[in-house]
Amino acid sequence: MLLLLGLCLALTLCAGSQEEEPSWVDTSEQVGLRVPRQLRLLQRLKTKPLMTEFSVKSTIISRYAFTTVSCRMLNRASEDQEIEFQMQIPAAAFITNFTMLIGDKVYQGEITEREKKNGDRAKEKRNKTTEDYGEKGTETFRASLVIPSKDKAAFILSYEELLQRRLGKYEHVISVRPQQLVGRLTVDVTILERSGIASLEVLPLHNSRQKGSGRGEDNAGPPPSTVINQNETFAKVIFKPTVVQQARIAQNGILGDFIIRYDVNREQSVGDIQVLNGYFVHYFAPKDLPPLPKNVVFVLDSSASMVGTKLRQTKDALFTILHDLRPQDRFSIIGFSNRIKVWKDHLISVTPDNIRDGKVYIHHMSPTGGTDINGALQRAIRLLNNYVAHNDIEDRSVSLIIFLTDGKPTVGETQTLKILNNTKEAARGQICIFTIGIGNDVDFRLLEKLSLENCGLTRRVHEEEDAGSQLIGFYDEIRTPLLSDIRIDYPPSLVEHVTKTLFPNYFNGSEIIIAGKLVDKQLDQLHVEVTASNSKKFVVLKTDVPVEPLKAGDDSEEDPNHIERLWSHLTMKELMSSWLQSDNEQEKEQLRQKAQALSVSYHFLTPFTSMKLRKPALHTDKPEDAYGMSAATGPATVMQSLRGGTSMQPVDGDPHFVVDFPWSKLTVCFNIDGEPGDILRLVSDHMDAGVTVNGELIGAPAPPNGHKKQRTYFGTITILVNKPERSYLEITPNRVILDSRDRLVLPCNRSVVVGSRGLEVSVSANANVTVTIQGTITFVILIHLYKNPAPFQRNHLGFYISNSKGLSSNCHGLLGQFLNQDAKLTEKPSGLSQNLTIPLFPPAGERSETILKVKGHQVPVVWKQRKIYNGEEQIDCWFARNNAAKLIDGEYKDYLASHPFDTETTFGLGLSRGL
Repeated sequence: MLLLLGLCLALTLCAGSQEEEPSWVDTSEQVGLRVPRQLRLLQRLKTKPLMTEFSVKSTIISRYAFTTVSCRMLNRASEDQEIEFQMQIPAAAFITNFTMLIGDKVYQGEITEREKKNGDRAKEKRNKTTEDYGEKGTETFRASLVIPSKDKAAFILSYEELLQRRLGKYEHVISVRPQQLVGRLTVDVTILERSGIASLEVLPLHNSRQKGSGRGEDNAGPPPSTVINQNETFAKVIFKPTVVQQARIAQNGILGDFIIRYDVNREQSVGDIQVLNGYFVHYFAPKDLPPLPKNVVFVLDSSASMVGTKLRQTKDALFTILHDLRPQDRFSIIGFSNRIKVWKDHLISVTPDNIRDGKVYIHHMSPTGGTDINGALQRAIRLLNNYVAHNDIEDRSVSLIIFLTDGKPTVGETQTLKILNNTKEAARGQICIFTIGIGNDVDFRLLEKLSLENCGLTRRVHEEEDAGSQLIGFYDEIRTPLLSDIRIDYPPSLVEHVTKTLFPNYFNGSEIIIAGKLVDKQLDQLHVEVTASNSKKFVVLKTDVPVEPLKAGDDSEEDPNHIERLWSHLTMKELMSSWLQSDNEQEKEQLRQKAQALSVSYHFLTPFTSMKLRKPALHTDKPEDAYGMSAATGPATVMQSLRGGTSMQPVDGDPHFVVDFPWSKLTVCFNIDGEPGDILRLVSDHMDAGVTVNGELIGAPAPPNGHKKQRTYFGTITILVNKPERSYLEITPNRVILDSRDRLVLPCNRSVVVGSRGLEVSVSANANVTVTIQGTITFVILIHLYKNPAPFQRNHLGFYISNSKGLSSNCHGLLGQFLNQDAKLTEKPSGLSQNLTIPLFPPAGERSETILKVKGHQVPVVWKQRKIYNGEEQIDCWFARNNAAKLIDGEYKDYLASHPFDTETTFGLGLSRGL
């Protein structure tokens, strides 16, 4: 069996709009003992496949990132089902491998040459893979396959990326979009930088599709559960959110980017050269140089399609940019539609009056007419050429055009090739054109080639994004030119196959990277000569750089020679760029052949290669051997968690509670010894918020050699909602019963969402139930099932509070009493790290009791580590002994309810048994 995976040049946006659903939505064919006529029940998708694991492991060595994504899916439906794996990867990355495991069969990816013929993307009826453009700066990889009923599948995707330095930072972005709560979710990033890590930060999760979201506030801190360890040359970042922490971020699963920013130390003015096994890389990023003057023309599309938010945001951004211009800069402004509207017929100096007048001109721009791209560019180039021609040649400066449009050429010259040729001929390599395309109607390929052929960069901004902030961010990258006409030379007798060595400009905060091959692997030093223009002088840097080959131990297990991989990646990018720019068919074919050979040799999926997925007879190691147990089939876990605190430990069977105190970053855990049939009051806020949650225990014999006679689990969770109308919820591992105006019975083996009057119930098949009240209270109930349960195992539930904003300060119950509380230790034990979200484990000799202060109580606690979430992860917590005596108000019997919907409040002022 053979599948073909190809990278298509005509990529499309992958995200589709979601239709608004009716008030009540359901997928179950068995729903409702009394289904009301007025409710619209909609059959949706079949049982949603369960994602049991999503993990990303990334290793960055000297700015070159190797990333592998592993995803495990389980088809719990009673019929075969198509399952899709989707992953957004950076647009600059190359996929190097993709493997699918279906049951005990393995489909291994193999990079091969793409045949030159029409329709060369092979299609396979039941299994297919495609790629297309996703969000800004990303491409979306998709693979779908049919999984037999009750069977499992695993997807493994590997890609490589050379990180680009922008605004003084390298940025590594990992897409985390499982779109459901995942049992095991891990992002593990290792950074190795020989020159030393100068700074490192982990940003909050960023979702550019959220309205008004930006790149994330740098001072907001990393996402919950992130652990950072680093020394001078090494950093380890791990993001392992529990199910509850995932639910707090997004109740239906995380949808965002995990972003790491860092920079490295720089000492030599000529740059840093690294060598490994005959390949070298040269990083050149000089600093402390005076900025070059800029000659800049802002060219703004003011055609009719820019009406509304796009033009308003762009105007606001240009106001900010004009204030950022330096006194030695020169500027002008052009607005264009079907007419070219030039503010001044020459470049003018930066003065307060000129900036004010420029803002007034921009303010009065109104959207009308068509789009004359060619005419606007020709006029801007003429302005710049005239300025340079009439000024002192020794006054070295950088000439830039910042060009922004949301459409295609519709007026004047509309042929792409002619526009490109006209622009290139007029600019003569002396003017760099930076383009920004807004929306889906823009001719992005034209803008990309305009920038490629004229020493610039291009950016795409989607309709729903803030065009203004994107424009400012783009300008920030090029606002400070430090060098122009840069040439970097090495002795030709010592190096070969060197990447590009001529660069028109160097902007502050960026980096020039050159890679090549040494003729002599034993070379002990390399002569480097850098020439460039800086302000009114010519800069020449000459030096002999000692070549210190990296030790074998510095190498990554993921790749035997990261510098060779970096060289091949950079060479491939340059070949693709030249191929895209070339209009000569013979030259284009030669470039294609070179790029194709390099792609196959280094296993890069490019426009010139395809990926075949080959199926062997059998796979000896089953997927579960490599990936661990499913979230829904693990060992006994009965845990509760508060406010996104770390979740579960399968120690014995009795309910275990974990309370997270976010302000002090303390985690406290305790057990409750219960009896089968007991009903425990978990959340009691009937009088104020109108919410009560109770949990009923079931029992089972203890495991052999256990110290307890029996185990207890939560078999039923009941929720009473009193506002805005009375609703009763009863949740078991098999079904959800919702009694409101009418009665609905929802089986737990089918995915379904129902909602009305501020109450929403979402069932993810055989995985979890999410209950959201008024949008301010969210409970997550995990469903724990066993395929072949032992005598001491019972299907059971775990209860979590993921959003408590709507609960009042009078809320009580075993969990509710800790809301909006904080805790502190009387003396800080040694071994706790200031920088980590999860504290380090204290030495064995320091396990003596410590006093915890919470709610006016002084509670003896000891430090413990426990296995969590099916025993595959572990939690560090301060454990309160003796059935939580002194930690909870009152004692165990005070939390017993008389029946599942009992609302009596034992603690506080409100006393009510009425339903």
